[in-house]
Amino acid sequence: MYRYDQYDRSLVDARVAEFRDQCERRLSGELSEAQFTPLRLQNGLYLQLHAYMLRVAIPYGTLSGDQMRMLATIARKYDRDYGHFTTRQNIQYNWIKLEDAADILADLSTVEMHAIQTSGNCIRNISSDQYAGASAEEVADPRPWAELLRQWSSFHPEFAHLPRKFKICVIAADTDRAAMRLHDIGIQLVKNDAGELGARFFVGGGMGRTPMIGPMIREFVGADDLISYCEACLRVYNRHGRRDNKYKARIKILVHELGAEEYTAQVEEEFVHLKTLNLDPPRAELERITEFFADPPFADDAPENIPRHPRESGDPSPGGAARQDQSMDSRFRGNDELAFEAWVDQNVAEHKQAGYAIATISLKPIGGIPGDATADQMDLMADLAEQYSFDECRVTHAQNIVLPHVKKADLYALWQKLDEAGLAPANLDLITDMIACPGLDYCSLANARSIPLAQKISRRFADQGRQRDLGELKLKISGCINACGHHHAGHIGVLGVDRKGVENYQLLLGGSGAEDVSLAKITGPGFTEDGVVDAIETATNVYLERREDGERFVDTYRRIGMEPFKEALYG
Repeated sequence: MYRYDQYDRSLVDARVAEFRDQCERRLSGELSEAQFTPLRLQNGLYLQLHAYMLRVAIPYGTLSGDQMRMLATIARKYDRDYGHFTTRQNIQYNWIKLEDAADILADLSTVEMHAIQTSGNCIRNISSDQYAGASAEEVADPRPWAELLRQWSSFHPEFAHLPRKFKICVIAADTDRAAMRLHDIGIQLVKNDAGELGARFFVGGGMGRTPMIGPMIREFVGADDLISYCEACLRVYNRHGRRDNKYKARIKILVHELGAEEYTAQVEEEFVHLKTLNLDPPRAELERITEFFADPPFADDAPENIPRHPRESGDPSPGGAARQDQSMDSRFRGNDELAFEAWVDQNVAEHKQAGYAIATISLKPIGGIPGDATADQMDLMADLAEQYSFDECRVTHAQNIVLPHVKKADLYALWQKLDEAGLAPANLDLITDMIACPGLDYCSLANARSIPLAQKISRRFADQGRQRDLGELKLKISGCINACGHHHAGHIGVLGVDRKGVENYQLLLGGSGAEDVSLAKITGPGFTEDGVVDAIETATNVYLERREDGERFVDTYRRIGMEPFKEALYG
């Protein structure tokens, strides 16, 4: 995990002091709201329906136990005892008082965190794969490259006032867990035929009111040229991006209107010029950063077997002992083991190191708010990261938390503690593992509520057997066309709209943010809140009736098309 150097520390401390002065001047009336708005946005502070919202940066989603514990402290001290993890791998607090904002940033700085460039028309938090450094299918750990991009983009004077916000994602595997091609720039680390490490560039993706999949503009950019090529992509956008119309100010519009071929030609021309300026850092700087992401000290002799009941877990804690006593009751032990096995099957992934696994903590309890975690739950996750995962956890694109390096022998003990805290739903990638934005309950841009709808859907599909029968089904909900809930990328997507002052919900089918990327299509007229829950159930019933062996929902949709679903939905 990257640690601040003296430059990082001085930059963050200076920004905290500067923002404290700005907040004091706003509170005294010296600054108007119009004058204060661009200043607070550069520090992640939004004014929403009921209060200020603060968005905290979590670069490429990686957190230490101390950092997660500080997020819990902020939730408890300054908010209403919870935080909301987002699709940008960040966290948001929805009930912030302006007089506390600078103190929060000061507290964050003590654990090497900040809220810089989490809003505004700049390069936002660099995102990545939550399995980075743990997955066997990677060509390299993408996080050193993401960190290099973070350092390059922070306070970059040329890109601090872009036509619109800008998002970059870096992955290093063919499996895409981060919706890479739906970013303004998507970077996939690859090796060429000579075995050299470099990157494949996709530019012009995005969601919002005009969703687009980023086309590949270059098959291979050498590792030593990655920063220069990124800069070339940004310069062409900054030069031509529409500043007269915010709805056409995204790079996806520029790439579409110029055409990918012409945009690429201009990037290549700019890249040739930039190479003469020696902008790329020396290889030694990447090597310095990479040292922070070295593998933890894995045990070479960690057993491959996963314990199936408390006596095998070796958990000496009082909780573990209590579970051992209870396991004497065969009925309890049977239910316990079944729940644990379901969690392993659904929420645990293979690790590159023998004897280890990747464990996902679901923040999607039945009837809960997707992505929310209480302060106590964050404290527990910090403790578990320290105890079981070499002091590291990850925020995922799908609003969950990953412990990337867990011994298989520790999985049962880990699950017990998660289960006791309500953090063990075995629903990763199932229909109740939905993405949802805060919607009209908080956001001043929203047209409809997302949270109550997500809760109703979760309760409708609460039965574990039913969820597993439906299999992988990515459901995503946005409360407005800005698409913070990524509805365009859902196997089933829901978009909240305002229809003559009444909340209405459009149903979309067939999207994907993964390596089989596609954009969902609207089925037809919208529904009421209860009506769209029924419509989702109808769509899943069509899938169950029409699927062939091994097909996911999205596979069946692609094979049979929209018409059978529309017929069932509308008659």
